[in-house]
Amino acid sequence: MHVFIIAGEPSGDALGARLMAALKREVGRPVRFSGVGGPLMAAEGLESQFPMGELTLLGVMEVLPKAAHVLRRVREVAARILETRPDVVVTVDAPAFSFRVGKKIRGHGLCHIHYVAPTVWAWRPRRAKMVAGFLSHLLVLFPFEPPYFEVHGLGTTFVGHSVVEGAADAAEMKAAGQALLARLGIAPDRPVLVVLPGSRSSEVRRLAPVFGETLALLKARLPELAVLVPTVPNVSRLVREMTADWPVTPHILEAAADKLPAMAIGRAALAASGTVALELALTETPMAIAYRTSPLSAMVFRIMAKLRFANLINIMEDRAVVPEFLQDQCTADNLAASIETLMTDEKARALQIEAMQRVMTALGRGGPAPSTRAARAIVEIEAAQRPAVRTA
Repeated sequence: MHVFIIAGEPSGDALGARLMAALKREVGRPVRFSGVGGPLMAAEGLESQFPMGELTLLGVMEVLPKAAHVLRRVREVAARILETRPDVVVTVDAPAFSFRVGKKIRGHGLCHIHYVAPTVWAWRPRRAKMVAGFLSHLLVLFPFEPPYFEVHGLGTTFVGHSVVEGAADAAEMKAAGQALLARLGIAPDRPVLVVLPGSRSSEVRRLAPVFGETLALLKARLPELAVLVPTVPNVSRLVREMTADWPVTPHILEAAADKLPAMAIGRAALAASGTVALELALTETPMAIAYRTSPLSAMVFRIMAKLRFANLINIMEDRAVVPEFLQDQCTADNLAASIETLMTDEKARALQIEAMQRVMTALGRGGPAPSTRAARAIVEIEAAQRPAVRTA
């Protein structure tokens, strides 16, 4: 079986690598991979057509100067696919690149499966009809997503979210968190707050100051408070700079292996809005969510967005379980009051934790790994479409 697989960013590289490993287990014949990916996919046997970093570096401000180069890469990848005619083409997220390739190969009798749906439930819903025009099938991470695409005739399979894949249970993660506290020299009876100011420099610059002000208020109420700040390499230096004058000296954690243990041992978390909410839900850490962006960006989002909530736990529950403090509501007074409640009020904590457990179960915890479910779906779809593909 020849699988042409494309990923365009580190998260897609991780998803793609797990999927490749699962396909090798699930396909009943030898599997050959080609396409575009990063180091994790290379470790599973992919020789990338060009460095994935060429796509990863595409931020909003970089699109125009690199547009010609990226479009050339789209043509090159599409040409390789049409030349080699793989059994299945799998694109993993990276819609700006993946969908351009998909449009170029449609109508050529190829089975094209995309993994990770565009968030049409949040904004730009017309994209659902657009992708239905060139995809053979769609694999999605959230159980509420299939109807958005099936109404346009696109077969869609919920496979589960990667956050639940291979994760230890809450007790094991808390034990790892206790070991982390011992390594950091933090007494096990001190209240621990996990602070996550974001993975983008713009997020860190906007949130670190108000988070520092929040800690000043919390320190007066919880004088023994310890603060853990898991971060990522691309903003770690900025995080250290922006937290240097915080009233509670934070423990900055750059190792990826420390992230979940730190979350698990936290009594509560103060976090930038984003997918980190699912990791906090996995570790059953009550949280308050904050976000600030530019006034213009906020106005555009309010006009285009369809969501009642920003936090994925609230979206899944369709109710306000996790406190959200966005834009003008993102103040030190609001954040400190919310965090103090989550640190001290057992009823408030229990309500969040129960919702988190439901969401994790809905996303696939306790069942087959999402990568396994995705691989099985791909095998079934490719086999079912094979006669039509071969005669197209």
